[in-house]
Amino acid sequence: MFDDDDFEGRHARLERMPVYQKAVEIHDLVRDICELIDEGNELLNSLKWQLLDDACMLSVKIAGAEAGDFYDIRMECATLIRKSAMSLYVSIHSLRMYGFEHTEYYLMVREKIREFRKLFVEWVAGFDKTNYIADRWGLFNPPGVDVPDDDDDENNDTDWDTYDFPDDDDE
Repeated sequence: MFDDDDFEGRHARLERMPVYQKAVEIHDLVRDICELIDEGNELLNSLKWQLLDDACMLSVKIAGAEAGDFYDIRMECATLIRKSAMSLYVSIHSLRMYGFEHTEYYLMVREKIREFRKLFVEWVAGFDKTNYIADRWGLFNPPGVDVPDDDDDENNDTDWDTYDFPDDDDE
């Protein structure tokens, strides 16, 4: 069922992708900068975990998009990547506000994110718009694809009644 050779091939292809490489580079840089955060500053430590989470999200969601392959899944991952990248980009203000002494290093993160954005735009432009599952929420459908009708059983992605909530009588 699970082919190790296929996994190794997919992983090797992923690691050759410029957008993935840049995401890993950003993660490594953010991790290094976060090591400079004083453990005694509670606010900065809280921000540190947010920064690390956002930095990690870039490469993880690229991998998820590549594994999912469907346009709608890839666009959902791309949305989360953009959110994390923008959060990282503006975090210099929080670092300054909470007293981080080395914000000049964080300027390197902003430069890497500008480089990443260009690679990201190119990567998203390459998504196959013909390989999709219609998004019933309407957010991640390819251009020209309408939101499926909820009453259409063919497009129903649940096999249970979404309006049947358990109540005290069902216990």
